[in-house]
Amino acid sequence: MAGKRDYYEVLGVSKSATEAEIKSAYRKLAMKYHPDHNQGDASAAEKFKEISEAYEVLSNKEKRERYDRFGHDGVNFGPGGFDFGRDFSHGQDVDLQDILGSFFGGAFGGGGFDFSGFFGGGRQRRADPDAPVRGADVTFRLRIDFEEAVFGSKRDIDLKVPDSCAECAGTGAAKGTKPVRCSSCGGSGYVVRGNGFFQVRQPCPACHGEGRVVGTPCKACRGSGRSVTSRHISLRIPPGVDTGTNMRVRGQGESGVRGGERGDLFVELEVAPSHIFERSGSDLGVEVPVSPAIAALGGAIDVPTPDGMAQLRIPAGTADGQVFRLRGKGIKALNGAGQGDLSVRIAVETPVKLSSAQKETLEKFIDLSTDANFPRAGRFGQEATLFFSRRDALNKI
Repeated sequence: MAGKRDYYEVLGVSKSATEAEIKSAYRKLAMKYHPDHNQGDASAAEKFKEISEAYEVLSNKEKRERYDRFGHDGVNFGPGGFDFGRDFSHGQDVDLQDILGSFFGGAFGGGGFDFSGFFGGGRQRRADPDAPVRGADVTFRLRIDFEEAVFGSKRDIDLKVPDSCAECAGTGAAKGTKPVRCSSCGGSGYVVRGNGFFQVRQPCPACHGEGRVVGTPCKACRGSGRSVTSRHISLRIPPGVDTGTNMRVRGQGESGVRGGERGDLFVELEVAPSHIFERSGSDLGVEVPVSPAIAALGGAIDVPTPDGMAQLRIPAGTADGQVFRLRGKGIKALNGAGQGDLSVRIAVETPVKLSSAQKETLEKFIDLSTDANFPRAGRFGQEATLFFSRRDALNKI
Protein backbone atom coordinates (compact mmCIF):
# COMPACT_ATOMS: atom_id res chain seq x y z
CA MET A 1 0.00 0.00 0.00
CA ALA A 2 1.84 3.06 -1.28
CA GLY A 3 2.21 6.08 0.93
CA LYS A 4 2.02 4.29 4.29
CA ARG A 5 5.01 4.36 6.59
CA ASP A 6 6.43 1.22 8.11
CA TYR A 7 4.53 0.42 11.31
CA TYR A 8 7.72 -0.20 13.28
CA GLU A 9 8.99 3.19 12.13
CA VAL A 10 5.70 4.83 13.14
CA LEU A 11 6.04 3.54 16.72
CA GLY A 12 9.81 4.03 16.79
CA VAL A 13 10.65 0.43 17.69
CA SER A 14 12.76 -2.28 16.12
CA LYS A 15 11.29 -5.31 14.32
CA SER A 16 12.44 -7.49 17.23
CA ALA A 17 10.61 -5.34 19.82
CA THR A 18 8.71 -7.21 22.54
CA GLU A 19 4.99 -6.74 23.26
CA ALA A 20 5.88 -4.65 26.32
CA GLU A 21 8.17 -2.38 24.26
CA ILE A 22 5.48 -1.90 21.61
CA LYS A 23 2.87 -1.10 24.24
CA SER A 24 5.18 1.38 25.98
CA ALA A 25 6.02 3.15 22.71
CA TYR A 26 2.33 3.43 21.82
CA ARG A 27 1.43 4.90 25.20
CA LYS A 28 4.02 7.66 24.88
CA LEU A 29 2.97 8.57 21.35
CA ALA A 30 -0.75 8.37 22.11
CA MET A 31 -0.28 10.80 24.99
CA LYS A 32 1.69 13.20 22.79
CA TYR A 33 -0.69 13.24 19.81
CA HIS A 34 -4.00 12.64 21.57
CA PRO A 35 -6.68 14.92 19.99
CA ASP A 36 -7.88 16.05 23.40
CA HIS A 37 -4.42 17.51 24.00
CA ASN A 38 -4.23 19.03 20.53
CA GLN A 39 -7.57 20.77 20.01
CA GLY A 40 -8.02 21.85 16.39
CA ASP A 41 -4.71 20.34 15.25
CA ALA A 42 -5.59 18.21 12.21
CA SER A 43 -2.04 16.92 11.81
CA ALA A 44 -2.02 15.61 15.40
CA ALA A 45 -5.32 13.84 14.78
CA GLU A 46 -3.90 12.17 11.67
CA LYS A 47 -0.76 11.22 13.59
CA PHE A 48 -2.87 9.68 16.33
CA LYS A 49 -4.79 7.64 13.75
CA GLU A 50 -1.51 6.47 12.22
CA ILE A 51 0.06 5.29 15.49
CA SER A 52 -3.22 3.66 16.55
CA GLU A 53 -3.32 1.73 13.28
CA ALA A 54 0.29 0.63 13.73
CA TYR A 55 -0.33 -0.46 17.29
CA GLU A 56 -3.48 -2.40 16.38
CA VAL A 57 -1.42 -4.50 13.97
CA LEU A 58 1.80 -4.93 15.93
CA SER A 59 0.05 -5.74 19.21
CA ASN A 60 -1.85 -8.61 17.57
CA LYS A 61 0.31 -11.71 17.12
CA GLU A 62 -1.41 -12.98 13.96
CA LYS A 63 -1.59 -9.59 12.28
CA ARG A 64 2.03 -8.86 13.15
CA GLU A 65 3.12 -12.14 11.54
CA ARG A 66 1.15 -11.31 8.35
CA TYR A 67 2.60 -7.80 8.31
CA ASP A 68 6.16 -9.09 8.73
CA ARG A 69 5.64 -11.47 5.77
CA PHE A 70 3.52 -9.42 3.35
CA GLY A 71 3.78 -5.81 4.58
CA HIS A 72 0.73 -3.54 4.46
CA ASP A 73 -0.97 -5.78 1.90
CA GLY A 74 -1.16 -8.52 4.50
CA VAL A 75 -3.25 -6.37 6.84
CA ASN A 76 -5.17 -4.22 4.37
CA PHE A 77 -8.04 -2.53 6.18
CA GLY A 78 -9.90 -1.84 2.97
CA PRO A 79 -11.27 1.38 1.52
CA GLY A 80 -13.01 2.27 4.75
CA GLY A 81 -9.69 2.94 6.46
CA PHE A 82 -8.60 1.85 9.90
CA ASP A 83 -11.27 0.51 12.26
CA PHE A 84 -10.38 1.96 15.65
CA GLY A 85 -12.63 -0.29 17.73
CA ARG A 86 -12.54 -3.49 15.75
CA ASP A 87 -9.91 -5.65 17.42
CA PHE A 88 -9.25 -4.07 20.78
CA SER A 89 -11.71 -6.42 22.42
CA HIS A 90 -9.61 -9.49 21.57
CA GLY A 91 -8.05 -11.27 24.54
CA GLN A 92 -4.47 -10.87 23.31
CA ASP A 93 -4.88 -7.15 22.59
CA VAL A 94 -4.61 -4.26 25.00
CA ASP A 95 -7.79 -2.50 26.10
CA LEU A 96 -7.71 0.99 24.62
CA GLN A 97 -9.86 2.30 27.44
CA ASP A 98 -7.33 0.99 29.97
CA ILE A 99 -4.43 2.63 28.16
CA LEU A 100 -6.10 6.04 27.77
CA GLY A 101 -7.51 5.80 31.27
CA SER A 102 -3.96 5.72 32.62
CA PHE A 103 -3.34 9.05 30.87
CA PHE A 104 -6.43 10.97 31.82
CA GLY A 105 -7.86 9.31 34.93
CA GLY A 106 -6.02 11.63 37.29
CA ALA A 107 -6.56 14.77 35.23
CA PHE A 108 -10.32 14.38 35.30
CA GLY A 109 -10.77 13.48 38.94
CA GLY A 110 -9.67 9.85 39.00
CA GLY A 111 -12.53 7.93 37.47
CA GLY A 112 -14.67 10.89 36.36
CA PHE A 113 -13.46 10.47 32.77
CA ASP A 114 -15.77 8.06 30.90
CA PHE A 115 -14.34 6.24 27.88
CA SER A 116 -17.48 4.27 27.07
CA GLY A 117 -18.37 6.65 24.23
CA PHE A 118 -15.13 6.41 22.21
CA PHE A 119 -15.58 6.85 18.47
CA GLY A 120 -19.37 6.79 18.76
CA GLY A 121 -19.35 3.12 19.75
CA GLY A 122 -21.61 1.57 22.38
CA ARG A 123 -24.38 2.97 24.54
CA GLN A 124 -23.64 5.47 27.26
CA ARG A 125 -25.15 4.58 30.60
CA ARG A 126 -26.69 7.53 32.36
CA ALA A 127 -26.85 7.69 36.13
CA ASP A 128 -30.27 8.14 37.67
CA PRO A 129 -30.16 11.55 39.39
CA ASP A 130 -32.97 10.44 41.71
CA ALA A 131 -31.29 7.20 42.81
CA PRO A 132 -30.33 6.94 46.50
CA VAL A 133 -26.61 7.08 47.27
CA ARG A 134 -25.06 5.24 50.22
CA GLY A 135 -23.14 7.38 52.68
CA ALA A 136 -19.35 7.16 52.92
CA ASP A 137 -17.66 5.00 55.54
CA VAL A 138 -15.80 6.70 58.38
CA THR A 139 -12.53 5.50 59.96
CA PHE A 140 -11.66 6.31 63.57
CA ARG A 141 -8.32 5.36 65.16
CA LEU A 142 -8.53 4.34 68.83
CA ARG A 143 -5.56 3.68 71.12
CA ILE A 144 -6.21 1.20 73.93
CA ASP A 145 -4.14 -0.22 76.79
CA PHE A 146 -2.46 -3.61 76.55
CA GLU A 147 -4.72 -4.98 79.27
CA GLU A 148 -7.82 -3.93 77.31
CA ALA A 149 -6.56 -5.87 74.30
CA VAL A 150 -5.98 -9.00 76.40
CA PHE A 151 -9.13 -8.99 78.52
CA GLY A 152 -11.52 -6.85 76.47
CA SER A 153 -13.22 -3.65 77.58
CA LYS A 154 -15.94 -1.12 76.86
CA ARG A 155 -15.08 2.29 75.42
CA ASP A 156 -17.23 5.36 74.78
CA ILE A 157 -16.06 7.44 71.84
CA ASP A 158 -17.18 10.83 70.58
CA LEU A 159 -16.71 11.81 66.95
CA LYS A 160 -17.97 14.36 64.47
CA VAL A 161 -19.53 12.98 61.29
CA PRO A 162 -21.08 14.72 58.23
CA ASP A 163 -24.82 14.13 58.42
CA SER A 164 -27.92 15.23 56.54
CA CYS A 165 -28.73 18.86 57.24
CA ALA A 166 -31.74 18.98 59.54
CA GLU A 167 -32.81 22.36 58.14
CA CYS A 168 -33.21 21.23 54.50
CA ALA A 169 -33.46 17.44 55.01
CA GLY A 170 -30.32 16.99 52.95
CA THR A 171 -31.56 18.67 49.75
CA GLY A 172 -29.28 21.71 50.05
CA ALA A 173 -32.16 23.97 49.08
CA ALA A 174 -33.71 26.61 51.32
CA LYS A 175 -37.11 25.90 52.89
CA GLY A 176 -39.93 26.34 50.40
CA THR A 177 -37.65 25.59 47.43
CA LYS A 178 -36.18 22.49 45.90
CA PRO A 179 -33.37 21.60 43.50
CA VAL A 180 -34.20 21.93 39.80
CA ARG A 181 -33.06 19.94 36.79
CA CYS A 182 -29.69 21.10 35.46
CA SER A 183 -30.15 22.87 32.11
CA SER A 184 -26.56 22.21 31.03
CA CYS A 185 -26.86 18.41 31.01
CA GLY A 186 -30.63 17.98 30.95
CA GLY A 187 -30.53 16.24 34.29
CA SER A 188 -28.24 13.40 33.20
CA GLY A 189 -25.25 14.63 35.18
CA TYR A 190 -22.95 14.21 32.17
CA VAL A 191 -21.88 16.24 29.16
CA VAL A 192 -20.16 15.05 25.97
CA ARG A 193 -16.94 16.81 25.01
CA GLY A 194 -14.62 16.48 22.03
CA ASN A 195 -14.76 16.88 18.29
CA GLY A 196 -14.46 14.81 15.17
CA PHE A 197 -14.10 11.09 15.70
CA PHE A 198 -13.04 11.41 19.35
CA GLN A 199 -15.67 12.13 21.99
CA VAL A 200 -15.73 11.56 25.74
CA ARG A 201 -18.32 11.88 28.45
CA GLN A 202 -17.54 13.85 31.62
CA PRO A 203 -19.43 14.86 34.76
CA CYS A 204 -21.33 18.05 34.11
CA PRO A 205 -19.32 21.02 35.47
CA ALA A 206 -22.50 22.99 36.21
CA CYS A 207 -24.06 20.44 38.57
CA HIS A 208 -20.93 18.36 39.34
CA GLY A 209 -22.59 15.21 38.06
CA GLU A 210 -25.69 15.54 40.28
CA GLY A 211 -28.14 16.32 37.48
CA ARG A 212 -29.69 19.04 39.63
CA VAL A 213 -28.75 22.52 40.80
CA VAL A 214 -29.80 24.43 43.88
CA GLY A 215 -31.26 27.84 43.07
CA THR A 216 -31.61 29.13 46.65
CA PRO A 217 -29.08 27.42 48.94
CA CYS A 218 -29.97 26.46 52.49
CA LYS A 219 -28.33 28.93 54.88
CA ALA A 220 -27.64 26.30 57.51
CA CYS A 221 -25.49 24.09 55.27
CA ARG A 222 -24.74 26.62 52.50
CA GLY A 223 -26.31 24.37 49.92
CA SER A 224 -24.20 21.31 50.64
CA GLY A 225 -27.07 19.33 52.23
CA ARG A 226 -24.66 18.26 54.97
CA SER A 227 -23.84 19.45 58.45
CA VAL A 228 -21.34 18.09 60.95
CA THR A 229 -22.97 16.43 63.93
CA SER A 230 -21.51 14.92 67.11
CA ARG A 231 -22.12 11.28 67.97
CA HIS A 232 -21.55 9.34 71.17
CA ILE A 233 -20.92 5.64 70.52
CA SER A 234 -20.42 2.84 73.03
CA LEU A 235 -17.97 0.29 71.74
CA ARG A 236 -17.44 -3.22 73.10
CA ILE A 237 -13.83 -4.38 72.55
CA PRO A 238 -13.51 -8.18 72.57
CA PRO A 239 -10.51 -10.00 74.13
CA GLY A 240 -7.63 -10.81 71.82
CA VAL A 241 -7.61 -7.73 69.58
CA ASP A 242 -4.29 -6.37 68.35
CA THR A 243 -2.88 -3.31 66.63
CA GLY A 244 -4.48 -3.09 63.19
CA THR A 245 -7.70 -4.83 64.22
CA ASN A 246 -10.67 -3.14 62.50
CA MET A 247 -14.00 -3.10 64.28
CA ARG A 248 -17.03 -2.37 62.12
CA VAL A 249 -20.03 -0.51 63.52
CA ARG A 250 -22.80 -0.62 60.94
CA GLY A 251 -24.80 2.49 60.14
CA GLN A 252 -22.57 4.93 62.05
CA GLY A 253 -20.80 6.46 59.05
CA GLU A 254 -21.88 9.44 56.95
CA SER A 255 -25.53 9.79 56.04
CA GLY A 256 -26.70 8.78 52.58
CA VAL A 257 -28.07 11.04 49.86
CA ARG A 258 -31.67 10.96 48.64
CA GLY A 259 -32.66 8.31 51.15
CA GLY A 260 -29.52 6.22 50.76
CA GLU A 261 -28.40 4.17 53.76
CA ARG A 262 -25.73 5.39 56.12
CA GLY A 263 -22.16 4.28 55.72
CA ASP A 264 -20.33 2.31 58.39
CA LEU A 265 -17.86 3.28 61.07
CA PHE A 266 -14.55 1.42 61.11
CA VAL A 267 -12.62 1.67 64.38
CA GLU A 268 -8.97 0.83 63.81
CA LEU A 269 -7.28 -0.19 67.06
CA GLU A 270 -3.77 0.65 68.20
CA VAL A 271 -2.60 -1.29 71.27
CA ALA A 272 -0.15 0.39 73.65
CA PRO A 273 2.92 -1.72 74.54
CA SER A 274 3.08 -3.56 77.86
CA HIS A 275 5.70 -2.85 80.53
CA ILE A 276 5.96 -6.58 81.28
CA PHE A 277 5.06 -8.65 78.24
CA GLU A 278 6.16 -8.82 74.64
CA ARG A 279 3.49 -9.94 72.18
CA SER A 280 3.47 -11.89 68.92
CA GLY A 281 -0.08 -12.70 67.88
CA SER A 282 -1.57 -14.80 70.70
CA ASP A 283 1.85 -15.68 72.15
CA LEU A 284 3.51 -13.71 74.92
CA GLY A 285 7.06 -13.35 76.15
CA VAL A 286 8.25 -12.26 79.59
CA GLU A 287 11.71 -11.78 81.10
CA VAL A 288 11.99 -12.87 84.75
CA PRO A 289 14.97 -11.72 86.92
CA VAL A 290 16.51 -14.62 88.89
CA SER A 291 19.22 -14.57 91.56
CA PRO A 292 22.53 -16.31 90.75
CA ALA A 293 21.93 -18.74 93.63
CA ILE A 294 18.56 -19.92 92.23
CA ALA A 295 20.03 -20.17 88.72
CA ALA A 296 22.95 -22.23 90.05
CA LEU A 297 21.03 -24.48 92.45
CA GLY A 298 17.67 -24.61 90.65
CA GLY A 299 14.29 -23.96 92.20
CA ALA A 300 10.84 -22.48 91.75
CA ILE A 301 10.31 -18.96 90.44
CA ASP A 302 7.09 -16.90 90.12
CA VAL A 303 6.03 -15.99 86.57
CA PRO A 304 3.25 -13.49 85.70
CA THR A 305 0.67 -14.73 83.17
CA PRO A 306 -2.68 -13.28 81.98
CA ASP A 307 -4.38 -15.77 84.30
CA GLY A 308 -2.32 -14.79 87.36
CA MET A 309 1.05 -15.80 88.86
CA ALA A 310 2.32 -19.26 87.93
CA GLN A 311 5.26 -21.23 89.33
CA LEU A 312 8.05 -22.46 87.07
CA ARG A 313 10.75 -24.83 88.31
CA ILE A 314 14.09 -24.19 86.64
CA PRO A 315 16.88 -26.79 86.75
CA ALA A 316 20.26 -26.33 88.42
CA GLY A 317 22.76 -24.56 86.20
CA THR A 318 20.18 -22.48 84.32
CA ALA A 319 22.04 -19.97 82.16
CA ASP A 320 21.25 -16.31 81.65
CA GLY A 321 18.92 -15.91 78.63
CA GLN A 322 17.62 -19.48 78.73
CA VAL A 323 13.98 -19.73 77.63
CA PHE A 324 11.21 -21.95 79.00
CA ARG A 325 7.74 -22.30 77.44
CA LEU A 326 4.47 -22.41 79.36
CA ARG A 327 1.85 -23.75 76.96
CA GLY A 328 -1.63 -22.21 77.00
CA LYS A 329 -0.54 -19.28 79.16
CA GLY A 330 -0.64 -16.62 76.43
CA ILE A 331 -3.58 -14.59 75.10
CA LYS A 332 -6.94 -16.04 74.13
CA ALA A 333 -7.28 -15.86 70.36
CA LEU A 334 -9.75 -13.28 68.98
CA ASN A 335 -11.60 -15.93 66.99
CA GLY A 336 -11.84 -18.19 70.05
CA ALA A 337 -9.48 -20.79 68.59
CA GLY A 338 -7.48 -21.65 71.71
CA GLN A 339 -4.91 -19.70 73.67
CA GLY A 340 -1.31 -18.82 72.90
CA ASP A 341 1.85 -19.78 74.82
CA LEU A 342 4.06 -17.84 77.22
CA SER A 343 7.84 -17.85 76.73
CA VAL A 344 9.83 -17.18 79.92
CA ARG A 345 13.34 -15.81 79.43
CA ILE A 346 15.65 -16.09 82.46
CA ALA A 347 17.66 -12.98 83.35
CA VAL A 348 20.31 -13.79 85.98
CA GLU A 349 20.60 -10.64 88.08
CA THR A 350 23.89 -9.55 89.65
CA PRO A 351 23.38 -8.74 93.33
CA VAL A 352 24.12 -5.18 94.53
CA LYS A 353 24.55 -3.45 97.91
CA LEU A 354 26.14 -6.52 99.54
CA SER A 355 26.71 -6.66 103.28
CA SER A 356 30.10 -7.58 104.75
CA ALA A 357 28.90 -11.09 105.55
CA GLN A 358 27.62 -11.56 102.00
CA LYS A 359 30.88 -10.35 100.52
CA GLU A 360 32.84 -12.68 102.76
CA THR A 361 30.67 -15.62 101.72
CA LEU A 362 31.13 -14.83 98.03
CA GLU A 363 34.89 -14.50 98.46
CA LYS A 364 34.99 -17.97 100.05
CA PHE A 365 32.93 -19.27 97.12
CA ILE A 366 35.42 -17.79 94.66
CA ASP A 367 38.31 -19.43 96.50
CA LEU A 368 36.54 -22.79 96.31
CA SER A 369 35.55 -22.39 92.63
CA THR A 370 37.26 -24.20 89.75
CA ASP A 371 37.04 -24.02 85.95
CA ALA A 372 34.53 -26.85 86.13
CA ASN A 373 32.12 -24.53 87.96
CA PHE A 374 32.29 -21.98 85.13
CA PRO A 375 32.64 -23.89 81.82
CA ARG A 376 31.77 -20.89 79.64
CA ALA A 377 34.52 -18.83 81.26
CA GLY A 378 36.93 -21.72 80.83
CA ARG A 379 36.12 -22.07 77.11
CA PHE A 380 36.41 -18.32 76.64
CA GLY A 381 39.87 -18.31 78.22
CA GLN A 382 40.99 -21.18 75.98
CA GLU A 383 39.81 -19.38 72.85
CA ALA A 384 41.59 -16.18 73.91
CA THR A 385 44.85 -18.12 74.51
CA LEU A 386 44.55 -19.75 71.07
CA PHE A 387 43.97 -16.36 69.44
CA PHE A 388 47.11 -14.85 70.92
CA SER A 389 49.23 -17.90 70.06
CA ARG A 390 48.18 -17.58 66.41
CA ARG A 391 48.92 -13.89 66.51
CA ASP A 392 52.44 -14.51 67.83
CA ALA A 393 53.06 -17.18 65.18
CA LEU A 394 52.03 -14.78 62.41
CA ASN A 395 54.29 -12.04 63.78
CA LYS A 396 57.30 -14.34 63.40
CA ILE A 397 56.73 -14.86 59.66
